[in-house]
Amino acid sequence: MLKTNASIQEIGAARWQALAGSDNPFNSFAFLHALEQSGCVAAHTGWQPQHLSVETETGELLGVVPAYLKGHSQGEYVFDHAWADAFQRAGGKYYPKLQISIPFTPATAPKLLTKQDAPSSTKSLLIDGLERACQQLNLSSAHATFLPPEDLELFTEHQWLERHDRQYHWRNQNYQSFDDFLAQLASRKRKAIRKERRTVHDHGLKIEWLSGKDIQEHHWDSFFAFYMDTGSRKWGQPYLNRDFFSLIGESMGDKIVLMLAHDGTDYVAGTLNLVGRDTLFGRYWGCNLHIPNLHFELCYYQAIDYAIENKLQTVEAGAQGEHKIARGYEPITTRSAHFIPHDGFREAVKDYLDEERRHIALDQELLKGYTPFKKE
Repeated sequence: MLKTNASIQEIGAARWQALAGSDNPFNSFAFLHALEQSGCVAAHTGWQPQHLSVETETGELLGVVPAYLKGHSQGEYVFDHAWADAFQRAGGKYYPKLQISIPFTPATAPKLLTKQDAPSSTKSLLIDGLERACQQLNLSSAHATFLPPEDLELFTEHQWLERHDRQYHWRNQNYQSFDDFLAQLASRKRKAIRKERRTVHDHGLKIEWLSGKDIQEHHWDSFFAFYMDTGSRKWGQPYLNRDFFSLIGESMGDKIVLMLAHDGTDYVAGTLNLVGRDTLFGRYWGCNLHIPNLHFELCYYQAIDYAIENKLQTVEAGAQGEHKIARGYEPITTRSAHFIPHDGFREAVKDYLDEERRHIALDQELLKGYTPFKKE
């Protein structure tokens, strides 16, 4: 039996988490519930929960999908503004649309969450349900973003359109220290990174890593001020409110690494990271004191230090940013899938995506030549 749920609370923490597992912090009940409980995700923000679930006749939960009715295209990091403009200029109504994603989070995570012993058809049933919801609600489209390969394969088998984009990730090659990592770089790149780190060190800043109960409300107060400053300058109105950070600190603090820079008097900058099974996810950054290279230190180099010390395999440093390449972060392809019921519109988008994927693939090969690692 397929069912739509107006909040994740309708499904329940234990039931949802039994399907989500512990590998990825973003599709956890704690993270998604905090978004809803804080009011960051709600109808009035353009993110109306529409989570899909499939249950047996006896009420056993077999599968869930985090889904939202979207009244705009903000906070997704897979940009379809041009599609919306074209569809609406042709007389269509693009919004609301159905968004299968983790709100405000450009990190790959499973979206088709199923019970370990669920029938093999459960994931296909969930995709069928998404298509049916899209058609029953007369929506222009459905979009499943930042998909792992196994999810993408199922969506494309259902004839959803495949889209590619790019991020920059750091890979741990069993490094024992930051110097061990630097030793793999070309001499000029190695010297540049050491110079950037020395610039921050010379300002006498102390950088703290805080997790779990060590994160107090005054730490969140400082970090939220940094977050608001960056968000206000970048996109006008930040997506998250102060309550959200307290909620995740309380419910999933062991998955959080808050890195704060202290100048001896007060905190002057910070970055928020979440920890998965083998990945450190860098999410938000901000400061109230401009120090050259502090952004690189907190967001990239400290993340590498943490990953090496904790034997994590990957650092995902968020969306965009070709400047990450010089810091040892390599280009990787991200993937999404798109369902468009309107035949004419679907064909136009398909042609666009075919060409876009070719350009992404060519750019990937070109960018790999700019990585700072020693060349054979």
